[in-house]
Amino acid sequence: MTITGPDFIALQVRDLERAASFYENHLGLRRASVAPPHAVVFDTAPIAFAVREPMPGVDLDSVTQPGLGVALWLHADDAQALHDSLAAAGVPIVAPPVDGPFGRTFTFTDPDGYAVTLHDQV
Repeated sequence: MTITGPDFIALQVRDLERAASFYENHLGLRRASVAPPHAVVFDTAPIAFAVREPMPGVDLDSVTQPGLGVALWLHADDAQALHDSLAAAGVPIVAPPVDGPFGRTFTFTDPDGYAVTLHDQV
């Protein structure tokens, strides 16, 4: 048996349409043409990314920070421009832009409190 690596990432969210709209409107992600009824899958590569309704038994309101301990990084062509756009829209920035081995990098939180890091170097 061989594992080749991550193939699909999904965040469980409180309000599916609100979360999907956030990732569309603020990050420019596009919805994929095919998705199950309980999720919105985005047309991302090389790994599919989605937001979905919580799995049975998951109560997102009982946790203080969803995804605590998991580092989710997304690539952007221009991290600084995206940072400026998110900050202007009032999106919480939890780590300001810095230059490092992955290019310009910063971290924000989405409407459900997930910390997402963006970087602009491949």
